[in-house]
Formats: sequence, C-alpha cells, structure tokens
Amino acid sequence: MRLTRAVVVLGGICFLAACSPGKESKLHGYAEGEFVRVAAPFAGQMTVLAVQRGANVKTGDALFALEQESEKAARLEAEARLKSSESQFNNLQKGKRPSEVAAIQAQLAQAQASLKLSRQQLTRDQDLVAKNFISQQRLDEARAAVARDEARVGELIAQLQTARLGARTDEIEAARSAMKAAQAAVAQAQWRLDQKSIKSPVTGLVHDTLYVAGEWAPAGSPVVSLLPPANIKLRFFIPEPLLARFKVGQRVQVTCDGCAKFTANVSYVSAQAEYTPPVIYSNQARAKLVYLAEARVAPEDAAKFHPGQPIDITLP
Repeated sequence: MRLTRAVVVLGGICFLAACSPGKESKLHGYAEGEFVRVAAPFAGQMTVLAVQRGANVKTGDALFALEQESEKAARLEAEARLKSSESQFNNLQKGKRPSEVAAIQAQLAQAQASLKLSRQQLTRDQDLVAKNFISQQRLDEARAAVARDEARVGELIAQLQTARLGARTDEIEAARSAMKAAQAAVAQAQWRLDQKSIKSPVTGLVHDTLYVAGEWAPAGSPVVSLLPPANIKLRFFIPEPLLARFKVGQRVQVTCDGCAKFTANVSYVSAQAEYTPPVIYSNQARAKLVYLAEARVAPEDAAKFHPGQPIDITLP
C-alpha cells in the first residue's frame, strides 16, 4: 500500500513538472511569406511574360508586358502637340521676319524723304508769301504737307520698333502655360506607356505567375507574385501560462526538420487570444488559451525557410 502511494506521488510530481512552463518549453508554429503581388494599373492583353515560377529576380528586372498600341499612339499625339506649342511660344518671343523689318525700313526712308521735301517746300512758300508771290492758301497747304509727312514718319518708326519686339507679355505667358500643359501631357502619356511594361519592385523569388502570354489581364489584377527573403516571418502560438515570458524584441531559438538552429527576434505578440474555449475562464481553462506571435530572422537566414514549413520555438 505504501509502495502504491509512493508511485502515485511520484507520478503527480512528474506530471506537474511536465506541465510547468520551463525554460526549454517548445512552441510550435510555421513559416509564412508576405508576398509582393505585382499588377498593372491598366488592363490589357499580356504580350510578354519574362519570368517563370521559381526564378530569382532583382529590382528592376522585367516581369511582364501588356499590349501598348493605344499608349504609344497617345504619346506620339502628346509629343506632336508639345512641338506645336513650343513653336508658338518661340515665335511669340521673336520679332517679325527680317524681310518684313526691311520693308518697314524702306517705307520709313521714303517717308523721311517726303518729309524733307515738304519742309523745303514750306520754307520756299514762306519766302514767297512774304514777297506776295503766292497766296496764304499755298502756305497753309505746305504746312499741312509737313505735318502729314511728320505723322507718317512717326507711324513707321513705331511700326519698326514693334516689329523688332516679340508679342505682348500676356500672349507670351499664355503660350508658356500651353507649352507646360503639353509637357505634362507628354509625361502622363509616357507614364501610362511605362505602366504596360512592369519591372520588379523588389529582389526575391518568383513564387507564382497568375497569367500566361495571350491572356487578358484586368487592371489591378496581380500577374506575378514575388517573395523577398526579408518578407518571410515565423508565426507561433504562446500558451497563456508562458505569455509573460515573450516580449517584442526578445531573442528566441528556431529549429525545423533538417535545418540548423537559428536565432530570431520576436516582432509581434497579439493582444488577444487566438483560441478561446467555450467555457468560463478558470484556472483549468486558462491553460488552453494561446496567443499569436511573430518573429523575424536575419535576411540571409530567412531565405532558408519556406512558407508553410513547420518550426519549433524555444527560449535561449
């Protein structure tokens, strides 16, 4: 009877030791990937799929391309409008053509010659009127001719000055604004064209391709799924009795089947229970609560894990 009682006591002690949250408690979890799903902002038929599943790509490598005929035509139209607006802007900044300026200069020379002649005639008529050889009317006509020729000379001088100037400031500014709008239209057309040839935004593994060449890819629909090494995280679950021992930033040991032991840092601990049994909280039910946690390993080690791979977590 005493032997039986001793066995029961020893078994109870072993049970309590197994259930106690010791330092070597092992938690279970799995690796998970945060995928970068690459899509085009515009719809189109896929013409080129430059990668395949399992390939490694670097940032800037070509992934896929959609048909681009409409975007190319829009860019050519925008470029033509830009050239037209630039020509108008440059033309407004210039004066008239040299031949037009020369024509005004010739007219000015003629007017100046006529003015010189009319002034000489006025001088003679004034002398003749003083000697009563001509009437006062002739003198008035000579004075009117001088005034007419002076006005003509002044008009042509103003025309020559205007011909050597560009357009008015408001016209030039309007043309400048139109040119900037055309430049923006070219940039927009080029951007839309670039969005039909998608390059890799990250360095990583091509996890999956969701379309093949010839298929229609809707706008915003992922075409290639990438997995950068740094985007692999380890998810595990902490029983409620061990929750106080895990903090963000804490170092843990990670093991998996057929791999060496890795060191990881806890990056997230859930504030809510991942699983709650349908019973009232008690000392017995409390041990069934688990909390989701995540840990990150160094980027060079993260590439050694695969999404879905089981892992074990222990405290160092």
